[in-house]
Amino acid sequence: MNKVAAIQMNSSESILENLTVAKSLIKEAASNGAKLIVLPEMFPVMGRNATDKVKAKEDMGIGQIQSFISEQASRYNVWIVAGTIPITSSIPHKVRAACIVYNDKGETVARYDKIHLFDVEISENETYQESKTTDPGNELTVIDTPVGKLGIAVCYDIRFPNMFTRLFNKGAEIIAIPSAFTVKTGEAHWKLLARSRAVENFSYVIGACQTGKHVSGRETYGNSLIIDPWGTVLDERIEPTAGIVYAKVDLTKLHSIRSSIPVGKYHKSNKVLSENDRQEKEVRRLSLFSKL
Repeated sequence: MNKVAAIQMNSSESILENLTVAKSLIKEAASNGAKLIVLPEMFPVMGRNATDKVKAKEDMGIGQIQSFISEQASRYNVWIVAGTIPITSSIPHKVRAACIVYNDKGETVARYDKIHLFDVEISENETYQESKTTDPGNELTVIDTPVGKLGIAVCYDIRFPNMFTRLFNKGAEIIAIPSAFTVKTGEAHWKLLARSRAVENFSYVIGACQTGKHVSGRETYGNSLIIDPWGTVLDERIEPTAGIVYAKVDLTKLHSIRSSIPVGKYHKSNKVLSENDRQEKEVRRLSLFSKL
């Protein structure tokens, strides 16, 4: 079994300050035996305005943030799932919220661009329009790592279970979810959704979160956690401060669960049912049309 870690941060508008905090926590996690470390969403910068991340953007493969993570991964001989980094988009006033994975040699081995953007109205006084500054991705990512097959999602993605079914179908055994949940939605839904995605897909879920108040006035929920395929919370950071949670990944246990309750074999038949439903709706539509 291999140990994994989720880092919790209270990121500020200062990239240098955030990288200094991340460096200390990565070193601590590695010294405690973690082989794969997940950083939270927007770990390099949580600015006063949404446009601050656009100002901090880097071209893929070049830049202070990416060089820093590469150096930490190789220095401590660990794999790092680098939360989200603002990467240049083809749209000048937007970025890609890119979750880049580095191996233990510091090499970039995968990238996932956040698909589902946080455009919501939580209350009259709290609204978010992530799509104004972020260009969504459109491809899923599952890669081989020393601790198992890793799928990646980011924050708001967690509300879309079909995405996680697709990650399961692509072989994911562990799903990393860098996040920055609001307090209101986090208190109500974060653990519920994380446990649901773990149980539905009999996968480990590693949730690395932002926590506390940020310079923009936004307050994030924290509660970074690691959940096993049975839905058991193995470790959780309840304190609204920076820190680390740990757990060991037992793939033998995971595949034993998947074997005893083989939900995967029904995914194909569910597609057939969906197709049948579509055909029935089309027949009804044509039948109604013929009566006009």
